[in-house]
Amino acid sequence: MENINNKRWLILLTTVLLTFMATLDGSIVNVALPVMAQKLSVSMALIEWVVTSYLIVIVGTILIFGRLADIKGKATIFKLGVIIFTIGSLICGLSNSLMMLVFSRCLQAIGAAGAMSTSHGIITHVFPSNERGRALGINGTFVALGSMIGPPIGGIIVSVLSWQYIFLINVPIGIIALFLAMRTLPKSGGGSNEKLDIKGSAMFGLTMVLLFGALTFGKEIGYENKFIISSLISSIILFVLFIITERKIKAPLLKLEIFKNPLFSLSIFCAFISFVAISCSNIILPFYLQYVMKLSPSVTGLFMMVSPIILAVVAPMSGYMSDRVGSEVLTFIGLIGTSLGLFLMSTLSQYSNLGALIVFIAIMTLGNGMFQSPNNSLVMSTVDKKNLGIAGSINALVRNLGMVFGISSSTTLLYYRMSSKIGYHVTGYVEGRDDIFVYGMQYVYVAAAIICGIGAMLTAYRLYQIKRKLKKERQIA
Repeated sequence: MENINNKRWLILLTTVLLTFMATLDGSIVNVALPVMAQKLSVSMALIEWVVTSYLIVIVGTILIFGRLADIKGKATIFKLGVIIFTIGSLICGLSNSLMMLVFSRCLQAIGAAGAMSTSHGIITHVFPSNERGRALGINGTFVALGSMIGPPIGGIIVSVLSWQYIFLINVPIGIIALFLAMRTLPKSGGGSNEKLDIKGSAMFGLTMVLLFGALTFGKEIGYENKFIISSLISSIILFVLFIITERKIKAPLLKLEIFKNPLFSLSIFCAFISFVAISCSNIILPFYLQYVMKLSPSVTGLFMMVSPIILAVVAPMSGYMSDRVGSEVLTFIGLIGTSLGLFLMSTLSQYSNLGALIVFIAIMTLGNGMFQSPNNSLVMSTVDKKNLGIAGSINALVRNLGMVFGISSSTTLLYYRMSSKIGYHVTGYVEGRDDIFVYGMQYVYVAAAIICGIGAMLTAYRLYQIKRKLKKERQIA
């Protein structure tokens, strides 16, 4: 254990490196989507599968890998995840058709799920309790940075090289991460003789695929389609059966008792809300900048650098401040700031000043940076030590679930409002009609701001409950 303690910060670097790349790959293609759609000769709605398929597979498999990590060992599953992610990235970069690209993105996502599901557990294992919060805060900061820095990096790569290099850049990083993992991660992962809940794994994976597959295809063929309706109904039935099965089984995929802690459940829900809202902006903004404001991918990338630069400064500070003033206050302020920024973004039009856009993005990002690290600390501090690994997997699941839901719901709302305005069904930008896109975009930002506002009210209630509990404890003492 002493040897592990000496290497703990190097181990943190290893887990953070791959988790950062896995999160980055959920958003790096966003700014390149218009270019990729043109090069592969597909519609805007179809090219979104490059983003959505990646996130759906992560959501469908991350709990499975979390459970496998408990059985086979966290280090083993992490290294397997690195290998699969790197191979998937290489095939992505060699793809010359949408079908091949989506397939390789799914392979890449399986590897990402393996790494994401184990990172919190590894950090918890190697860091003492007095340093664990800081280490988890750093990990959370890089997760948030990964989702935010993707679009600007993607824009720069597309402008200088070609879209394939968005994926090929992962290959050398994956090799470095694997080398570090082989050298630093503890040999024993504390595996067990328990078996994987195959039935629960299959039901949960199918639930996610049917639900988000229906949401994505629904934009293209309409939600009144019998295939879409049956997929949505099937996903609900499967999820109910999954919950019933998990309550009965001895070694479930998901230990439902963890949700009996109201503070944990509320913190997880607020994390979901924040990623839904931020994903709405991340998927819409590149199209607004390139199609409406007529900016090149490289200039778009520079504008989208505003968020990660601010986040890189604010997120570590908020993690430090949470140790001083408490996480609850910061999460409330953070969601209020994010909501305000999103409302301001809804005022943008084809005539907007780019300086105002930077200010609006800055306000939104300040709020997001204030929220992420303290909320991650809250999630991990509300569970027993034996459940820290499970909590980390659920946190990663909810983060990706929020991103998938944010992308699906925002583009659905965008196309619905655009179609109602123009008078016929559209699934992409209408050439020469900037006003139609802006009309739909404004609705998306207002909806995202309202969602964040609801999260802020919930955190205010959480803060009130904690203060009330502390007051009672003082009175008893």
